Amino acid sequence: MVTLPRRRFMQGSALAAALAAAAACSSGSGSSGSSGGSGGEVAFEGTGPITWVQGKDNSGGMVQKRIDEWNELYPDEKVTLIELSAEADQQRQSMVQNAQTNSEAYDVISVDNVWVSEFAANQWIVELPADELKNDDIIQPVWDTGVYMDRFYAMPFATDAPVMFYRKDLLEEAGVEVPTTWEEVTAAVDAVRALPGHENIGGFGGQWAKYEGLTCNISEFIHTAGGAFYDDEGNLVINTPETVAGVKAAIDAFSGDYIPTKALEWMEEDGRNAFESDSLLFYRQWPYQYANNLENLGTDKFDVAALPTIGGNAFVPTLGGHNCAITTNCQNKATALKFIKWFTSEDSERYALDTQTLAPILGSLYEDEEMLEKFPYLPILKDSLDAAKGRPQAVAYGDVTAAIQDAVYPELQKGGSAEDAVAALESRLKDLA
Repeated sequence: MVTLPRRRFMQGSALAAALAAAAACSSGSGSSGSSGGSGGEVAFEGTGPITWVQGKDNSGGMVQKRIDEWNELYPDEKVTLIELSAEADQQRQSMVQNAQTNSEAYDVISVDNVWVSEFAANQWIVELPADELKNDDIIQPVWDTGVYMDRFYAMPFATDAPVMFYRKDLLEEAGVEVPTTWEEVTAAVDAVRALPGHENIGGFGGQWAKYEGLTCNISEFIHTAGGAFYDDEGNLVINTPETVAGVKAAIDAFSGDYIPTKALEWMEEDGRNAFESDSLLFYRQWPYQYANNLENLGTDKFDVAALPTIGGNAFVPTLGGHNCAITTNCQNKATALKFIKWFTSEDSERYALDTQTLAPILGSLYEDEEMLEKFPYLPILKDSLDAAKGRPQAVAYGDVTAAIQDAVYPELQKGGSAEDAVAALESRLKDLA
């Protein structure tokens, strides 16, 4: 095993403690000022206009409507929404470029939880006053996504774990039950394909284009098979029979045409469009899709279930989600912190669930009677969150995810060798050490 250098990984309690001790030598903390992107004391001062920067809003303008409510309450602290690409990789690139050019265009940014370590280590975001933001209702693993070196840098506003959307109407027409195992998934696909007019329907879709979605999807196959990328101390442990088995299961699913070849070009919305146009039976997807399906399909045609076991192993979803972070160059940090508190309040979390079906950070909303009546899948989502596992918490996460994609994607394309994919990935990750 290869031990990764501390500048790249923060896994393991001993390693995190050592890094935190080093950081403490040059910075302070407190509720009114904290160490952060600048490496020194940061006061949460300055009120006035700020920007909220996130990926493309697929909710039909519901984010802007919520921001309009803020702007009515606080007209002297106006928030302007900046929408970036719908693709996670391009969102990250835009934010990195903004930080590297010392631009003041971005104030509060929506960071994927796997970017927190990178953005904090590179001093692009500031430490937040944890004592002003934490409450007992926040799901602990979700809160932990905002921590780097025992310091809190990014407040979660939406968590995420995938579920299985399925075409209820087509399963009923074929006379099959909702599958709970991969074997039942493939049998259901065969049964629906036997129906007139559905001979070529796609089976089990996911986001397999060569971008962050591929990392999430292949991580699930690897983790479900019992494999891993790194252990808790940050040691590389990728080349194991379990990891090979996970990659092989994915390759075989493509070769057997149960994951459609078209999925190698799919990001989130591509697969959703296929699902809603009678071209896909099952879709591994984030819960935000529920609102779109309600509008475009109706409850008679779709439903949500837990993702299937694979090889007898319970499915291990990838923990997703986004966090609010304040950029180092933000000039109105008092307003930025005030906005984060408002944007992650119970009212805002309820609004985001109600209007965008974003997974809330508050455990109580998964048991809320009003929300359960509107969104009966919430217990399934909560189970998925409880079972979820994060991607590698790397400071150089962009390099790590690129290595995963570069090693795995070609073998998926050609129905190649899982052993070759894992060996290539091990070599690439060693080169990053």
